[in-house]
Amino acid sequence: MRTFHLSRRAVLAGTAATAAVATLPVLQGRAQAAGNGAETAAPAYRWRNAVQGGTGFVTGILFHPSCRGLAYARTDIGGAYRWDDRTGRWIPLTDHLGWDDWNLLGVEAMAVDPAHPNRLYLTLGAYTQSWAGNGAVLRSEDRGATWKRTDLTVKLGGNEDGRGAGERLLVDPRDSDTLWLGTRHDGLLKSTDRGASWQAVSFPAAPSATGQGVTLLVAGGRTVYAGWGDSDGTAGRPNLYRTSDGTTWEAVPGQPTGTAAKVPIRAAYDRHTRELYVTYANAPGPNGQSDGSVHKLRTVNGKWTEVTPVKPGGTATDGSTDSFGYGGVAVDARRPGTLVVSTNNRWAEIDTVFRSTNGGRTWTSLKDRAVFDVSETPYLKWGGDNVKFGWWIQALALDPYDSKHVVYGTGATIYGTRDLENWAPQIRGLEEASIRQLVSPPTGEAHLLSGSGDIGVMYHERLTASPSRGMASNPVFGTSTGLSLAAAKPSYVVRAGWSNDANGAYSNDGGKTWAPFEAQPAVAKDAPGPIATNADGSVLLWSFGTANPGYRSADNGATWSEVASFPKGAAPIADPVDPTRFYAFDTTTGTVFASTDSGRTFTARATGLSTGNSEFQLTAAPGRTGDLWLSLKANGLYRSTDAGATFAKVSSCHAAHTLGFGKAARGASYPAIYMVGAVESFNAIYRSDDEAKTWTRINDDQHQWGWTGAAITGDPRVYGRVYVSTNGRGVQYGEPA
Repeated sequence: MRTFHLSRRAVLAGTAATAAVATLPVLQGRAQAAGNGAETAAPAYRWRNAVQGGTGFVTGILFHPSCRGLAYARTDIGGAYRWDDRTGRWIPLTDHLGWDDWNLLGVEAMAVDPAHPNRLYLTLGAYTQSWAGNGAVLRSEDRGATWKRTDLTVKLGGNEDGRGAGERLLVDPRDSDTLWLGTRHDGLLKSTDRGASWQAVSFPAAPSATGQGVTLLVAGGRTVYAGWGDSDGTAGRPNLYRTSDGTTWEAVPGQPTGTAAKVPIRAAYDRHTRELYVTYANAPGPNGQSDGSVHKLRTVNGKWTEVTPVKPGGTATDGSTDSFGYGGVAVDARRPGTLVVSTNNRWAEIDTVFRSTNGGRTWTSLKDRAVFDVSETPYLKWGGDNVKFGWWIQALALDPYDSKHVVYGTGATIYGTRDLENWAPQIRGLEEASIRQLVSPPTGEAHLLSGSGDIGVMYHERLTASPSRGMASNPVFGTSTGLSLAAAKPSYVVRAGWSNDANGAYSNDGGKTWAPFEAQPAVAKDAPGPIATNADGSVLLWSFGTANPGYRSADNGATWSEVASFPKGAAPIADPVDPTRFYAFDTTTGTVFASTDSGRTFTARATGLSTGNSEFQLTAAPGRTGDLWLSLKANGLYRSTDAGATFAKVSSCHAAHTLGFGKAARGASYPAIYMVGAVESFNAIYRSDDEAKTWTRINDDQHQWGWTGAAITGDPRVYGRVYVSTNGRGVQYGEPA
């Protein structure tokens, strides 16, 4: 499941749809001294993904129809990618989008121009709610290497229900300068200058403030078809429209009705047989679908035929109802009447891809003879050895130059085959995890442990390959909520998260293997929160949201006792040297609390600090007792050297979102500090080698990855190496080039 991982922060609203093209300035890395603004050149950094192997929802895959080996993929929170056929890797195309544009990492739709292989168009915008910024259109003449941008006056929903439908963007088949854009709540837009400006056009269906609007746009010859997601599926309430002149739209006659054809999800046109195939479901998906169908329209005579492979509603092998919808559809450009369609939200019998070679009269389930090799991304075994065909299959594509090359996206990866039987992830380079926690151990095999939204905890014994052990199991988590290492005993690690089984676990080998706590507080099932272990691993503190007290264990999770004085909802922080000390920051009152009796009781220390933002972070400097740093977002960075009794503002920066520490520079006595924050007027990634007196920007404008405010840490063994969390682009790690 893909979830919303950001607070409802204010963002810059988009400007008018006809605004001038916007380009991002190229700001070089630089160091700024406190007080006088002196700048020095920063060393170049090399940035790469710590390889996990996908882990997010791929919402669209598009082969270019007239250029062999060229394909694009879009994701719900991680931007867009181009396939490099020579290296067999996906190349990220939207990493230049920064903090102010975090909402644009959700890609609503993409389009290519069959007549101009280098042209690429993206519509960006993750959310349509009032707190989200407006959408934007990016257009490229060099396959996404460089972009021009137009900001829209409407919002798009690349991470909302219906995000696997589409494509909602189309180059007009009669005129390469004309583009169509379907929106969720603002009708149909049209551009006649290759996406530079957009105007609303007349469309027969009325937009809804809460509906899906236009779900797909597809060319059938010289006719453009548009799917409409807000019909109730009954006769007289059409959900498929067309225009043959680019001006007048009409409902397609004879179109299917009923619950199983309520929402048109995707469509594909067979130019050989002149037939349009449409997949339907009773909800936009990817969740919530329980019925669906597949139909084809013979465009030369207007005849509709139902070609549904298997109708939902039967009895599954486990006795439950076999409920699902239909998702992706793709036709074979080389073989008339050959196509593939996918089921979606089929949990009992597991989703599949059906293939037909006779226009849908008969079908073969490719799942029935599929052999999977997931050795490159072992987490797809989900803590066991049973590799499933996938789920949330709405992105489905068929290579126009290879009839046996089929690929489809899931909620975690892209699978591909070149012989219709043997399947493997085709995900290299595409990383979409939303990272919550980062720990870099001072010893041991792994330099990194990561905790993610949806995908639990991973042990990265290598940064250049997906972890060989996959996700941390025993138990397997969905979203990770806490990850902590004992500073004086780094072989001991604890984690917390959402699970159908236990919600907390410990490791005695640095995170290689895990065991669940023998017991857990009753509230853990409903509100597992941050967890911390003290310096020697003898005490655990676990937080369970603002409605519950914290809990303490001194026997490795065998028993737990309530800590009434612990501030509800706060994240516990252990002193890295003194095992009797814990700290916590109460964001509701702006008070730092401390314990000097191994977490049994907490007392208030510094008060009057900023309040109201649950993302405020308290961090303890390694190797020191009572050396605390408090990141208060736009309110700046504060430091305490007396265990939280007093805090002083750090004058060298005016915003601090997350802070971490790494190996000290040669000759330095204090660890290197890494920060996501603002030294100047924009948020970036910085390093300080002199205890925050001066900062050096270490990322550049091509490496921003939207929102990066959850976690950052340096490597305690490698000077200059830093690990950065992103909300959709996985773990980024940088090193001096």
